[in-house]
Amino acid sequence: MRCVLVSKRLDLRGYFGAEFARSAPHVELVDHAAGAQDQDIRLALAWHPPDDAFERYPNLRAVCSIAAGVDNIMACPSLPADVDVVRVVDPGQAQMMSSFIAWHVIGHQREFAAFRAQQRDRIWQRRDQRRAEDVPVGILGNGGIGQRVAADLAQLGFPVMSWSRTAKPASQAGRGFHGPAGLAAMLGETEVLVNLLPLTSETRGILNGELFGRMRRGGYLIQVGRGEHLVEADLLAALDRGQLSGAALDVFASEPLPPAHAFWHHPRIVITPHDASDVSINAVATTLAATAAAIGAGRRPPNAIDRTRGY
Repeated sequence: MRCVLVSKRLDLRGYFGAEFARSAPHVELVDHAAGAQDQDIRLALAWHPPDDAFERYPNLRAVCSIAAGVDNIMACPSLPADVDVVRVVDPGQAQMMSSFIAWHVIGHQREFAAFRAQQRDRIWQRRDQRRAEDVPVGILGNGGIGQRVAADLAQLGFPVMSWSRTAKPASQAGRGFHGPAGLAAMLGETEVLVNLLPLTSETRGILNGELFGRMRRGGYLIQVGRGEHLVEADLLAALDRGQLSGAALDVFASEPLPPAHAFWHHPRIVITPHDASDVSINAVATTLAATAAAIGAGRRPPNAIDRTRGY
C-alpha cells in the first residue's frame, strides 16, 4: 500500500523512514512535497498538513497523525468528510507525560521554586511541609494518558479527580466528574489543575478567568494540552491577583514562543518547549502498519477518532 507523507513543518521521511522500513515494509512511502498525485494512494501520514494537501488523493481512506493529538489534521480544509483520522496510542508516551506532570505537582507541593530562590540569594531557611494528601489534583481529560497520570499521582498519595465531557467508568485512582456541573464541582476542590484535553471547538479557551476563579485560591496550573486552550491574558491576571500561585506551561498558541512574550519573564511561570512527552517512532510505525492492514481488509482502523467529537 502507498502512503503519502504530508507536513509543512517536518521532514517525515527523515524522522520515520528507517523505522517504517523495518516495522511496515509493505507500506511504500511517497512524498507529498515532491508532487505526488496518485489515484492509488489510500493512506496518509500527516502533521500540520497544508490547506490543500488532500485534494490530490481522491481515494484516500485514512490519515494517521504522528501524535496523540489530531486537531491540526482536523483543521485542514481539504480533509474529506469520509476519511478516518487515526491517532497514536503509546504507553511509553503516557509514562513520560505522567512523570513530567508529577514533577510539577510535587514541585508545587514542596515549593521547589522557593528553594531555588533561596539558593540564588544564599538563604538557609527551612519551609513548612505539606503532605501529598493535602494537595488535591484535578485532571481535565480522562483518556489513556489522563488515566495513567491519575493512577501515578494517586500512588504518590495525592487526592485525584478527573473530568471528562461525558461519564466514564469508575476508576480506583480517584473520583470522576463529567459535564458542566461536574466541572464546577471538581474545580471547587482543586488546588493543582492539569489540562490534558484534546482541542475542539468546545475546549478552545477553556482555561480562562472564570475557570481559574472556581479553583482554590493559590492554585497551580499545569498546561500540557494545546496552546489554544489557554486565554493568556486571563492567566496573567489570575497570577497577578493571587488566585493562582504559579503555572507550568508546555504548549502555546504560538510556537516557538516569541522572545518578547510576557511568559518568558514572569517569576511564577515555568516554561518548557512543548517537550513534556514524545510518541516513540516505533509507536507511529506500528500505528501506520495497523492502519494499512485495516484498510486492506476493508475494516475501520484501530484508534480512529470520532470526528463528530474531534477525538
